[in-house]
Amino acid sequence: MDREEFRRRAHELVDWMADYLEGVEAYPVRAQVAPGETKAKLPAGPPAKAEPFEEIFADFERDLLPGMTHWQHPSFFAYFPANSSPPSVLAEMLTATLAAQCMLWQTSPAASELEDRVLDWLVGMLGLPADFKGVIQDSATSATLAAILTAREQATDWQANEIGLAALGAKGTELVVYCSTEAHSSIEKGLKVAGLGRRNLRRIETGEDFAMRPEALAAAITEDRAAGRTPACLVASIGGTGTGAMDPLRPLGEICRREGLWLHVDAAWAGSALILPEERGLLDGIELADSFVFNPHKWLFTNFDCTAFFLRDVAALERTLALVPEYLKSPEGRAVTDYQNWSVPLGRRFRALKLWFVIRAYGVEGLRAMLRRHLTWARELHDQVAAAEDFEILSPLRLSLFSFRYHPAHGRAGGDLDEARLEALNTRLLECLNDSGKLYLTQNRVRGRYAIRFVVGQTSTQRRPVLAAWEIIQASARGLEP
Repeated sequence: MDREEFRRRAHELVDWMADYLEGVEAYPVRAQVAPGETKAKLPAGPPAKAEPFEEIFADFERDLLPGMTHWQHPSFFAYFPANSSPPSVLAEMLTATLAAQCMLWQTSPAASELEDRVLDWLVGMLGLPADFKGVIQDSATSATLAAILTAREQATDWQANEIGLAALGAKGTELVVYCSTEAHSSIEKGLKVAGLGRRNLRRIETGEDFAMRPEALAAAITEDRAAGRTPACLVASIGGTGTGAMDPLRPLGEICRREGLWLHVDAAWAGSALILPEERGLLDGIELADSFVFNPHKWLFTNFDCTAFFLRDVAALERTLALVPEYLKSPEGRAVTDYQNWSVPLGRRFRALKLWFVIRAYGVEGLRAMLRRHLTWARELHDQVAAAEDFEILSPLRLSLFSFRYHPAHGRAGGDLDEARLEALNTRLLECLNDSGKLYLTQNRVRGRYAIRFVVGQTSTQRRPVLAAWEIIQASARGLEP
């Protein structure tokens, strides 16, 4: 493809992209294909000769697009959003064009210094402690892994990287990490990758509000120490994936300070809401934390992938992760930031550019207004579900997330369904909803009970599709036999 064809095709693609975003509601939200259906349309081998662009794009529309789930659909209420926005898309186009590998300051000074500045903006926007410094990671999973690795090194006097966990004996093989029963599975994955082992993850019980009980954490730490194990890290959740659980940072942080544990705060989804001054109470005690993570690519309208990871002691992270062979040495030394030392991967994309575009294009007040609308619509929907005679709220509204189930005869005389039948009924309801293509929801378990989970937060959603979802849910439920 020469430059002139590139120019022409790029204009065509931008027109298609604008049309797609404008008309995305016409697509089924979740892909309506069977397993293997897309692959069967694709040739078994690559082409021997170059193929014209119009044929490649025609195949994209015919063979691939039907197999795509449309995350930017205004009726996407599943998982957490992986949001996009027009300014973010445009920034991604520039990032792809520049194609910079931003591992060192000298490999793209502007990328390094923009990242530094934009992460400082976020510290102020979220109300984080002023001494926190940030770095952009690819995902909260990677950031949490980096926190666990740093906690591992701190707990082993920086010896695990040097001599290995096995050589440390019991001190190395019995390092314990704590989280609540509502915490994300990425924590367990972090223990596996860090070599600590799944059995050394303690899931601490929660109270009626789904938040970790500080007294239960303290008891677990005491028990582990008595058994000769070494408590190393606590991962507290602000906005747990299943129920939106909010762990109390202050009492948990006080325990961590007293016991010498690294405190990592996982606010992957809910962290975006901290740009709202009225939600800052969730951060009470954040000054006791060692690290904090949230995903602008979830609810701050920035294309995946873009995770903001903040630490109080960056030197501890660098001591854990840095390796600088001769070919990666920087003559600028400590006068610059080489972000290769702040994450597990060496290679780094220019992720800060899209975040910079988004914050500037909307402004802090514009971003706040978007989030407040989401919170308002979620509250309105939650209250309607709660008031419905045949539906039951299983986890209350947390920001814009709640879980419910269809429960015929709930609250009425005349009998009730047992848990097995309720699970089967709600499983069928969820399948019916998602198979319709009109909206997309995900399942959940709340205290062992099967639930349907609803979260508002997609960039282009409005009040209409949120409330229309409730009409679809009710109509679909009425068509099922208990």
